[in-house]
Amino acid sequence: MAATLALLSATALPANADPLPAGFVRLSDIDPTIRQDIRYAGLENFLHRKADGYDAPVCILTAQAAKALSSVQKAMTAKGLTLIVFDCYRPVRAVADMGRWTRDGGPPDPQWHPTVERGDLIAKGYVGELSSHSRGSTVDLAVAEAGKKSPVHPTCGAPDGGTLDFGTGFDCFDPMSKTAHQPLPTEAAANRKMLLVAMRAAGFRNYAREWWHFTLAKEPFPKQRFDFPVTAN
Repeated sequence: MAATLALLSATALPANADPLPAGFVRLSDIDPTIRQDIRYAGLENFLHRKADGYDAPVCILTAQAAKALSSVQKAMTAKGLTLIVFDCYRPVRAVADMGRWTRDGGPPDPQWHPTVERGDLIAKGYVGELSSHSRGSTVDLAVAEAGKKSPVHPTCGAPDGGTLDFGTGFDCFDPMSKTAHQPLPTEAAANRKMLLVAMRAAGFRNYAREWWHFTLAKEPFPKQRFDFPVTAN
């Protein structure tokens, strides 16, 4: 009996373990070198508060997307750069929270949507009623110099923690955020192209309205959305 109890104790999950659904991983378990700045788990986002379902500032992705992203990181590291992710898997409840917030209405926000009324963000395509993020293979990201976190103050969006110049910050709800927007400063255009080429090489496709938004082309859950919370290890 004692031996049986000892075996059960040795194989039981720790009390704080939080297993993910099959096929999902925490990015740090695949590639801890990728910098994480998960915006919806804090205050630096267009809601100005934590979004529903973000219980920790952690990037969760499908295993396929995480491994593909790690291959991009290796290419960036060779250039003295690093990826920095702002959002990964997004629970359905968070998408619904963003939709409710948008429909509440309000004036433009100079930091996030300087020319668009809050109530028009869905109609103009800046906030979605559904999100590919909830399928687990979509990531919002930028590139920064490795080991450097000097503040960058883009024309729209929150300061992005020392990223390279991409012309706007993450989640800037403005036409300038379109990947192919013209005109752009030469450096910003070059950085967008560098990110686009690197992500495409790893099997990701870009959302043309947002230079930072990429989805794995061969995603494992193309029609399924998930609602488990974002939690730490």
